[in-house]
Amino acid sequence: MAWFKKEKIPDKKVKIPEGIWIKCDACREIVYRQEVERNLMVCPKCNYHFRISALERIALLFDNFEEMNADLSPGDPLEFTDTMPYAERVRKQQEKTGLTEGIITGTGEISGVAAAGAVMDFGFLGGSMGTVVGEKIVRAVEAAIERGLPFVTVTSSGGARMQEGILSLMQMARTSAAIAMLGEKKLPFISVLTDPTFGGVTASFAMLGDVIIAEPKSLIGFAGPRVIEQTINQQLPEGFQRAEFLLRHGMIDMVVERKKLKSTIADILTLL
Repeated sequence: MAWFKKEKIPDKKVKIPEGIWIKCDACREIVYRQEVERNLMVCPKCNYHFRISALERIALLFDNFEEMNADLSPGDPLEFTDTMPYAERVRKQQEKTGLTEGIITGTGEISGVAAAGAVMDFGFLGGSMGTVVGEKIVRAVEAAIERGLPFVTVTSSGGARMQEGILSLMQMARTSAAIAMLGEKKLPFISVLTDPTFGGVTASFAMLGDVIIAEPKSLIGFAGPRVIEQTINQQLPEGFQRAEFLLRHGMIDMVVERKKLKSTIADILTLL
């Protein structure tokens, strides 16, 4: 009877360490993480550009970057509370990201061209623009004017920070006025839009660049597509609010892949 009994085969599952593979948000393919990292966090299967942190972006674009105003941290002027107090939410974000705010500003070189810059980090409260973000942008612009440098921003944001109410909305006017001062001094301003760039950031300094660049397939707009569809009660065209759609309709100047972004910005700044 032993012939008819199945022997239990030992379970020999191969344990794969966590983090070796990554799932693409666009094509849903499972790809080797190191291959994605070698490709500057771009999917080798479909060219989807993963979101990257502000520090990663600075390392990608700038040489000899010197941060400024790193100690500026948000207050809680409205003593705002939703599911938790705003001050506690900020503290948790600071611990999680290692940043004091959702933007890093400073000066450096882009392929040998000196420039001032501001890079947003979506990982910090959705890259939302509050009083400190606005202040850091204004101070970075003032530093650019003082040193006669071009200004480059990289945006990744859901818009104004609701926990700071009207004070966050005021940053739209402040940052736009600062960009106007750059124009008066004939200093170039290049705005790089990455996925996603929305709300009050799009409605202010992000769309005021002398040259506006976007990464492929980045979502860019003011309100989200679902809100727009519900408001106008119409189906939106395919690719609506994607970088390529905006390029076809004259809203931005070019769509540039991440691996070519640094050289493209350096070429533009050299020409300007």
